[in-house]
Amino acid sequence: MLKMAGLKVPIISIVIGEGSSGGALAIGVGNKVLMLENAVYSILSPEGYASILWKDSSRAKEAAEKMRLTAKDLYDLNVIDKIIKEPKDEFEKLVKSLKKEIINTTKELTNMTKEELVEQRYKKFRQMGEYQTI
Repeated sequence: MLKMAGLKVPIISIVIGEGSSGGALAIGVGNKVLMLENAVYSILSPEGYASILWKDSSRAKEAAEKMRLTAKDLYDLNVIDKIIKEPKDEFEKLVKSLKKEIINTTKELTNMTKEELVEQRYKKFRQMGEYQTI
């Protein structure tokens, strides 16, 4: 991930199903992170979270709600940059929509210098999520 963060080329990550585990961390290093509206993205499964927090994996549904792993939740937390709508039972339409997003995002990022790409990626990663002080 450290090497990836320093790459001087645009990085576009797209979550199309389930982005989880260590791979989820790498996805977050992108200059832009796009996500299908029905995908989920988290560094840990709800079952794993429930097992660690409550020692009870059967509480996975409750864990999933607390984890905020939906596209809307992650957009609200500034973890992802855009939600891509998923037309019901229209795979061709979805593919065209993804292609359009990739082209537009690539155009946007190629206007940046190599140094700007690395700096933007760093700032984005540092600002994602939310935290509370006690």
